[in-house]
Amino acid sequence: MEIFARQKMSSTRQRKYEGLIQKDLSDIFQKDARHWIGSAFITITGVEISPDLSFAKIFLSTMLVDQPASFVESMNLRKREIRKALGAKIGKQVRIVPDIAFYLDETMANGQKMESLIASLNIPPAEIEEKTED
Repeated sequence: MEIFARQKMSSTRQRKYEGLIQKDLSDIFQKDARHWIGSAFITITGVEISPDLSFAKIFLSTMLVDQPASFVESMNLRKREIRKALGAKIGKQVRIVPDIAFYLDETMANGQKMESLIASLNIPPAEIEEKTED
């Protein structure tokens, strides 16, 4: 059971926290976390925060990583260190630094799969109808 259900309607406060977390975690990964991520190129594609602002799901897209799922697993093992670094950045702006969990964003893979399925369809070209004027 998930801690919170995926909501399309989030409050303005949640959206502000999500944006703040996304921006600051991106900065941490870009500048301070080379020892965690090595040569991988990481993009934070989204953040979803619980209504009580105590838990955040961080969605990652990876490049230059052989096994993205195991990379995300290793990030979850380091989430305590990452949360501490996040707290140092946003601690003055927020009351609570949320617990975090990392998830692999599979949007690109799903999009590529859909593209290949569509490309493999054998759809005959549509017949062009001639327009007649009355």
